[in-house]
Amino acid sequence: MDIIDKLSEIFKDFPGIGERQARRFVYFLMAKTPAYVGNLSALMQELKKDIAQCEECFKFFIQEIKKNPKSTVCEICTDPHTDTTTLLVIEKDSDLESVKKSRVYHGKYFILGGLVPIVEKNTKKNIRIEELKEKIKREKKNGLVEVILAFAISPQGDHTDAFVRSELKNIAEKSGIKISSLGKGLSTGTELEYSDNDTLRNALKNRQ
Repeated sequence: MDIIDKLSEIFKDFPGIGERQARRFVYFLMAKTPAYVGNLSALMQELKKDIAQCEECFKFFIQEIKKNPKSTVCEICTDPHTDTTTLLVIEKDSDLESVKKSRVYHGKYFILGGLVPIVEKNTKKNIRIEELKEKIKREKKNGLVEVILAFAISPQGDHTDAFVRSELKNIAEKSGIKISSLGKGLSTGTELEYSDNDTLRNALKNRQ
């Protein structure tokens, strides 16, 4: 396997990238100057140095080492203006960014880390379900009253919704916490990260 094939295999690991697109990336880089490629390489290395993962919501964030070298909680979780009565459970970081940019939701978040495969038995290894349960227990003390499940409108998204609901049923009943899902507003096959502001607003407004 030559260098082109090796790089193509790496790019194929990126979300939504097939073999043809992966090879296009490689040929694109081959046409660029050494300075361009060197800068890209340096930025990728810096990315891993400055990024931390929030221990509360599991969001990746840029760690301000100079201000607080030991910070392990993101800016959303530490913001005193964040609404503590709602917790939005989403699949991935890009979903969080889309909801945040829409400015239609002002509560806390929890990144589940993926969706539950429909045909796999060991589902818990794919998502942070135990971490979510602990998060809900902690947030209940801060006034949490509703957990909103916000996954892609797809068979796998629906399966994940049902699985998470079943896992949270006992803790929700004991704590008096409402479990809801996004309502009308998102069409079938839609992912949160590609939804516009009005669509997200309607989906949150019509949750049930």
